[in-house]
Amino acid sequence: MAHRWDPDRYLTYADERGRPFVELIARIRAEPRTVVDLGCGPGNLTALLAERWPQAQVRGLDSSPEMIASARRDVPAIDFEVADLRAWLARGEHADVIVSNATLQWLPDHLELLPALSAAAEWLAFQVPGNFGEQSHVIVSELAAEPAYAEHTRDAAVPSSREPVEYLEALTDLGWEVDAWETTYLHVLEGDEDAVFTWVSGTGAQPTLQALPGGLRADFEAELKRRLREAYPSRDGRVVLPFRRIFVVTQGRALR
Repeated sequence: MAHRWDPDRYLTYADERGRPFVELIARIRAEPRTVVDLGCGPGNLTALLAERWPQAQVRGLDSSPEMIASARRDVPAIDFEVADLRAWLARGEHADVIVSNATLQWLPDHLELLPALSAAAEWLAFQVPGNFGEQSHVIVSELAAEPAYAEHTRDAAVPSSREPVEYLEALTDLGWEVDAWETTYLHVLEGDEDAVFTWVSGTGAQPTLQALPGGLRADFEAELKRRLREAYPSRDGRVVLPFRRIFVVTQGRALR
């Protein structure tokens, strides 16, 4: 079942979510004519691509109509399109630079898609969360598996990623130059003891929440908030959320 994304909820921590994107594109040593942002979300970060490369044609694609509507409203200077990543690949298009920020984790087979993505660009740069073993995700999964909720949540999309070395090896085996690394951010979220709930409900937990009928969703949210407050206690009005992220930048043309 397709789920609906909420751009406003996603943008609640826009600065914290945007920092990995800035650090990702800083490693791209290119002067492209065409740039594609696959999984552009509400377009706030796609705008940074246009600032980085003002002479390039920048496009943003996302499978969520809600996200694209927000992007078209807030970043009208950039061309945005509702499109699935696989559908874009199937069209056989090419870009000098492809960027994908916190999107590939929603595709269970994304490791197998890397050769096609790299072949479609001179540079491929992507970032995926690497924190699925953290309590922020484990608690959601454990609660969703309980009998009261499992009937509704078993088919909800669950994000996942691979280890950095797997991405590196998959791409270097194809003869491509790869820069792969990981960073764990300590996000300090202020003023809300349920800040971690706000964070996960805008991203990884959203499909699970949307799979639940109204009354049951309210019960689930209340229990999820309680467990997250216990796992991430507020101290002096601040909640610290550790967040590991995995980065890969590769030249999509085989080295000669």
